[in-house]
Amino acid sequence: MDDRAAVAAQLDRRPRSPIVVACRCHLEIPVVIVVPPHLDDGTPFPTTYWLTCPLASRRIGRLESEGGVKAAERRLEADPELTSRHEATMKRYAQQRDARVDESLDRPRPSGGVAGAMAGVKCLHAHYADFAAGNDNIVGEWTAAEIEPLNCSISCVATVTGTVARNPQWGEPKLPRRPA
Repeated sequence: MDDRAAVAAQLDRRPRSPIVVACRCHLEIPVVIVVPPHLDDGTPFPTTYWLTCPLASRRIGRLESEGGVKAAERRLEADPELTSRHEATMKRYAQQRDARVDESLDRPRPSGGVAGAMAGVKCLHAHYADFAAGNDNIVGEWTAAEIEPLNCSISCVATVTGTVARNPQWGEPKLPRRPA
């Protein structure tokens, strides 16, 4: 299956940059893509790793709606070592993105760390995407512990009448029971 078509179906919109897959699920469907520091129209874009997986997005959305961002910030504030680790993540993220900026073009630059945040936690989706792409990210690691496994038995996208689209047969699988 074409990655661009799969991502467009997952996002329910046309991607605004080339598609580079950072990681895939066990069904070989993209989970995270790498986004350039400027979108196709030149718009600065601070988020390098973009979550495309509908299952992960849905589960993280629930975490956020239940106060997950504030909970992550409280955990970081309570432990100087974790705060230091988070700050290192934010700096690494910005440096990796900034290294990919085309300096020959005169345009505004993206800024901030994960999800463009200057400090703290802005978006669990972005932290998880960074972690799932193979980077050290304590907030993403915590998020992964809450939402994984991404245990779909049916692909979230499929070719339906010659077009790649959301698979109407897909549904959210249950998370395995966690030990109490």
